[in-house]
Amino acid sequence: MWTDYGLTWADAARVVLSAVALYALVLVMIRVMGQRTMASLSSFDLAAAVALGAVVGRAILGYTPTLAAGALGLVTLLALQAATGQLRRYRKGMALVNNKAFVLMAGGEIVSENLRRTHVSETEIISKLRLAGIRNRTEVACVILESTGQISVLRAGVPIDADFLDNVAGADLVPRSYRAEPGET
Repeated sequence: MWTDYGLTWADAARVVLSAVALYALVLVMIRVMGQRTMASLSSFDLAAAVALGAVVGRAILGYTPTLAAGALGLVTLLALQAATGQLRRYRKGMALVNNKAFVLMAGGEIVSENLRRTHVSETEIISKLRLAGIRNRTEVACVILESTGQISVLRAGVPIDADFLDNVAGADLVPRSYRAEPGET
């Protein structure tokens, strides 16, 4: 049946193995480059993502893409995406697939080490503070780079639940006066 659409069993195996290998490579590269890689795409980033997608797609399908190879590559990528989604349901799986969240600003102080580690600039933080309606640093409890690459701004004034800071690198830097004790709220 596959051969009717230009795909032998050997070609089918190559498509599946290529899709798995390139999917794993993309996951590893995003982990290495950090969560900001895909967080908010500028027009340049979008053009680069489209170009990368074309390269990956071509590599998966081989020299002469066919309907069957395209369908098989698509099904393989969707299956890998579904499997990754299921893996995220478990703590160890989530740690394997997702990047860690980082405190970028604790109280009014920038955490320079975490900025370097996450490739976020102070200018980006200031921009996020303005977007959140922050007028000065005393209004900030903390700024967190989420595992998704988005930046969250938590305001001072109401204690932050302890579970909101679970698994966030640098949570201990957030001043105690901004954090609720476990069981409190």
